[in-house]
Amino acid sequence: MSSQGFGPGSPKSFRYPNRGGGDFDLESGVPRKGRKPKNPHLEASIAMRIRYFYEAHPVAVALILLSFGLSVLILLSVYETRFRTMRSGGSWSSEVGEYPFPNLRNLVMVAGHSIYTSASCGKTDREDSWFLEPYQKHPGQAATFLAHIKEGVEIAAKDEGALLLFSGGETRKDAGPRSEAQSYWAIAESKGWFGNDDSVRSRALTEEHARDSFENLLFSVCRFRELTGRYPQNITHF
Repeated sequence: MSSQGFGPGSPKSFRYPNRGGGDFDLESGVPRKGRKPKNPHLEASIAMRIRYFYEAHPVAVALILLSFGLSVLILLSVYETRFRTMRSGGSWSSEVGEYPFPNLRNLVMVAGHSIYTSASCGKTDREDSWFLEPYQKHPGQAATFLAHIKEGVEIAAKDEGALLLFSGGETRKDAGPRSEAQSYWAIAESKGWFGNDDSVRSRALTEEHARDSFENLLFSVCRFRELTGRYPQNITHF
């Protein structure tokens, strides 16, 4: 029995494949790319650039770090708020001090129907002091607005647990940036709250986004929730 060697010149000698300088997987027969060694010069270059930028622009670096810190604080604050809300079952706490009017339970809502345009509040009962639509231009219309304001104030005065809201947005383009709610509140102020200044004025506010009767009611309920932390038990509207 003859024996043959396995040296470099032998026909049975094994040569490790070298394809592209990488590793070779003997089982799959597929070459694998070798890992590139880390370049310490690249890391040193990046560090030098950062240091150079800091020395050249110290104020800019300080502002960037400050902005980053503030962003982190804001994110943490939002996360903490959501976490507290989840722990409380998704409802906000109604502790005293968290809402401006936590003790008020009822809503008195006076819906606005026009915008007062006169520079003086001494002409509230005159139609030419209001921005009226064609269908509103008839005698007694201004007096009706005034009566609604007075009635809302008097109802709120009788209920110490009521929040008075004048509701109505900037519904008349040609009237300028004035809202119906602001008009009604200003008239009540000019009339001394019809003798109820001490008891009503401090809990009389406005809702200035509604465009129609449905939004008057809906947005006023949302505004009540925003100010008291709860939904109204009773609603009186005009």
